[in-house]
Amino acid sequence: MRTPLSLAVAQPECVPYDVGANAAAHAALVRAADARVVVFPELSLTGYELDAPVFATHDARLAPLVEACAATGAVALVGAPVGDAGRAYLGMLAVDGDGAQVAYRKMFLTGAEAARFAAGDEPAVVDVDGWRLGLAICKDTGVAAHAACTVALGVDCYLAGVLEAPDDAAVPDERARLVAATHGVWVATASFAGNSGSRYPRSAGGSGVWRPDGTPVARAGAEPGEVVRATLS
Repeated sequence: MRTPLSLAVAQPECVPYDVGANAAAHAALVRAADARVVVFPELSLTGYELDAPVFATHDARLAPLVEACAATGAVALVGAPVGDAGRAYLGMLAVDGDGAQVAYRKMFLTGAEAARFAAGDEPAVVDVDGWRLGLAICKDTGVAAHAACTVALGVDCYLAGVLEAPDDAAVPDERARLVAATHGVWVATASFAGNSGSRYPRSAGGSGVWRPDGTPVARAGAEPGEVVRATLS
């Protein structure tokens, strides 16, 4: 039988384009979360700046986050622009005490994103202690086929890093409830709060974790620096 999984969703303070400062902020929240898995928003390491340089998984600026994961035994799922074979993607990195690797590439892009980034071509799952965690980034969560294809891989939880304007603060909750109720899986969403870059000087926050029946078990407010935790069992 699997042990319960401690999971946190985080709303880091963001300095647009400053990977070093943002990695340090991520590290502090990983240490504060006391969780096995910590999820961060879309493009959390750079802010939502679509012209930010693509990010190498061996970048030395990730060192504080790798160290925090090593100290706490956490896996951090963080947002960053990544490159592969000369193409740029909106990516999700899985960071642990051994370093970072690209875990997922966003499949469904907005118009502005598509001008810079290629779309990922397949859903992805990471396995942590026997828990299968399906990955999503922002617009993916609003595409029914994305959740269906991801859940079909045999996931226990659907995790997303997102960014919403304050006027759309209700969107992550609506989408999370729908995915949970439709597929009977846990859902966790890490949503940017505060300044997330020049396109979104204000963002909605409201990160949370929802049970498989669609009821929320943990919710953050609208301020940056918040982290909330739940235990999946």
